[in-house]
Amino acid sequence: MSLLGIDLGGTKLAAALFSEEGKILLREKYSLEQRKGCEVGKLIGETIISMMGSAEDAGDKVRSTGISVPGISNSGTGTVWAPNIPGWSDYPLLAEVKAITGKVPVTIDSDRACSVLGERWQGNARGCRNVVFIAVGTGIGAGILINDEILRGSNDIAGATGWMALSGPFESKYTGIGCFEYYASGEGIARTARELLAEEAGYSGELRHKPSDKITSYDVFSAYENGDKLSVRVIGKCIEFWGMAAANFVSLFNPEKIIFGGGIFGPARKFLPLIRKEAEKWAQPISITKVAFDVSQLGGDAGIYGAAFLALRKVDQHSELN
Repeated sequence: MSLLGIDLGGTKLAAALFSEEGKILLREKYSLEQRKGCEVGKLIGETIISMMGSAEDAGDKVRSTGISVPGISNSGTGTVWAPNIPGWSDYPLLAEVKAITGKVPVTIDSDRACSVLGERWQGNARGCRNVVFIAVGTGIGAGILINDEILRGSNDIAGATGWMALSGPFESKYTGIGCFEYYASGEGIARTARELLAEEAGYSGELRHKPSDKITSYDVFSAYENGDKLSVRVIGKCIEFWGMAAANFVSLFNPEKIIFGGGIFGPARKFLPLIRKEAEKWAQPISITKVAFDVSQLGGDAGIYGAAFLALRKVDQHSELN
């Protein structure tokens, strides 16, 4: 018997069949190709049918399905809010999928929750019951595992870490994405570099040779490696914010591990010792000595592993009931 894990992103859909021991048996990847609304739902349905068929062709059967979504999964209604997918403000994904899977159970959760669960199952959080996974990509979110359970909040919104207030006073530019995300996400790194370029007319460094609106976070990282002073300022501020955010999580939740993941960690993994050093300034002094800082072992696959782990947990719960 196998598990089906599905990881929906803003631009792609990944699916994989897993053994219950966490081995990938088959995987597929599809581009969303500008799909929206029910078109994305249809692609998920077609993918499930295809993967279930592949399992049957191999003499196997899917026991349970887990789905990771890029937004908020409402556990009470089975609906999904995904801001990067047009038409998914209250999308009835669970009902659609259940109509396809029949008696095969389905579990849906946010990408941040699935990322920490993936690391808990097959990554750098194995054996841990209290972990915070800080995902830094285009935006910033956090999967928070407390006593081996996902912290959800009253409306399944817990972990919207981009809105952490790390600098005052409040400015209106933080309204849409939050203070932390404004500066220290992938887009935030590029945004801060563009703002500094506009302010510093005398700057003649590496980033000045590229149109401002084309600058990406990876341009900033590359310029940093070459000693570009503006890029050093931008990344230095990010290190400060990443450290402050980690310190807040350490003080609030006393985790065993803080894991940084997402596309930025990546190139930012080399800064982990500096991030910890910054966190040590701010965090509860006993708790910070008890926590390990790490980067994701699973990288871009954390979400799909976490989706499969959702499926595995559903199997285990069903077995306990019987």
